[in-house]
Amino acid sequence: MASISWCQVKKSMKTRSFTVLIYKEDDMYVAECPEVGTVDQGETIEQAITNLKEATRLYLEEFPLPETSPRYVTSIEVSYA
Repeated sequence: MASISWCQVKKSMKTRSFTVLIYKEDDMYVAECPEVGTVDQGETIEQAITNLKEATRLYLEEFPLPETSPRYVTSIEVSYA
């Protein structure tokens, strides 16, 4: 059986950008990727993002997403009573 080199693995890897929502819940930061549905947490924002990246990578290795057009994020202001 032939072994696979790191270069071959790296060539087959894909890179995509995703949206991350971060909020504080009790004493932890929660990071959520709405496009994939992954969520993770950490004691700091940076740790939550690092943990989310790993969780998302592992998820996508098992359940690849179809290619989609770019998504744009903006905010709106709403007045209400």
